[in-house]
Amino acid sequence: MTNIAKYHIYFLDDEPKVRGVVSETLEGAAMNVSCFAHPSECLAKLRSKRCDLLITDLKMPEMDGIELLTNVKRLAPWVPVLVITGYGDIPTAVKAIKAGAVDFIEKPLVKKNFVRKVKSILQKSTSTDTYVGKPLTRTEAKVLKMVIDGKGNREIANLLDRSIRTIEVHRAHVMHKLGVDNLVDLIKRAAAMGLVDLPTGQEPGENPQDPENRHNELSQNCHPEQREGSGWQK
Repeated sequence: MTNIAKYHIYFLDDEPKVRGVVSETLEGAAMNVSCFAHPSECLAKLRSKRCDLLITDLKMPEMDGIELLTNVKRLAPWVPVLVITGYGDIPTAVKAIKAGAVDFIEKPLVKKNFVRKVKSILQKSTSTDTYVGKPLTRTEAKVLKMVIDGKGNREIANLLDRSIRTIEVHRAHVMHKLGVDNLVDLIKRAAAMGLVDLPTGQEPGENPQDPENRHNELSQNCHPEQREGSGWQK
C-alpha cells in the first residue's frame, strides 16, 4: 500500500478559491500540497524542490498549458502531470497527453473522483524508478560541475581524493537522477535546472578539451553496473 503522506504535490491554478479548495481536499486526504498562482513560480520551485505530481489547469493567462508541459518535461521529465480541462474539451486534453501529461480530468471536479485519480497516479509512480529526480548529493554536484568543465574521471578522482571507480559511480548517479543517458542531454538538463552555468559561447555538448573522447568516456561509465467558480462539484 502506498504511503501517500510521503509524496509532495504541486497544484497550479490562477483562481485563489480553486487553490484553496484543492489544497484543503488533498491535505484532508493526508497529502502534502504546494499551491501556485503563476506557472513561473511553479517552474522555479520545480528546479530545486521535489515534486511527485504536478496538477495544473491548462487555461491560464501567463502561459499556455502546452507550453507549461513542455517546460516541465524539459526541467523534470520524471514528474507526472495531471491536467484539468474544461468539460468536453477533448481536443485540448489530447494535445496535453501528447505533450507529456499522464492523464486529464474534466471540470467540474468531483472531489471523490479527483482524490481517487490523484492516488492512482501516485501509486503507479511507485512502480517506476524512484531514484530518478532525487536531489544530487554535495559530492555528485561537484562531480557534475567538473564533468561540465571537461574533466575526466582520473582528474576528478585526483581532485576529490577518490578512486576512479568511485567517481564512475557518482557520475552514473548524476546521469540517473537527471534522467539522461548521454553527455549532451546531461549538459542541457543541468543548465535548464540551474545546476550549472554554461561558459559564454559554449553550446550544450561542446567541450573544448575533446568532445568526442569525453562523450565516449561518459557513455561507457554512465551505467557502471552494466558498463470559472471553484470548479468543484459535490
